[in-house]
Amino acid sequence: MLYLAIGCAILVLFLWASRGKPILKRREWRFLAGAFAVVCFAAAAYVGMRGGWGKSIVLVVLGLWLAVSTRRTGMAPPPAASGQVGEAEARSILGVSAQASDEEIRAAYSRLMRMAHPDKGGTSGLAAQLNAARDRLLKKK
Repeated sequence: MLYLAIGCAILVLFLWASRGKPILKRREWRFLAGAFAVVCFAAAAYVGMRGGWGKSIVLVVLGLWLAVSTRRTGMAPPPAASGQVGEAEARSILGVSAQASDEEIRAAYSRLMRMAHPDKGGTSGLAAQLNAARDRLLKKK
């Protein structure tokens, strides 16, 4: 019972310190979730060998949930059905303002494409969205 009270107190302090802002970034969360999943599986094996089957099952389920959460990736919004994107959507995809020059648009495109190119681990759908947004903004001017 004492461990439960200490855990709740730590959780309350953690939530109070964050004040609604995420403390861990996505990569940090994925790493910690993977590490905690391994710890949960090891603890489940230990507790199961000692005869605590109920606790072992709970630890296995917790470990599975953590392992699955490390593999979740953000899904990019689907590309427009017609292949055309609106000007406002193109600006939000590239992250440029309405007063952006052609050079700023090209710079934003190349910066994002370096991260999102399929050869660099990105997806072809995201690369297609970046291409469509660049084409839309550069043809407008």
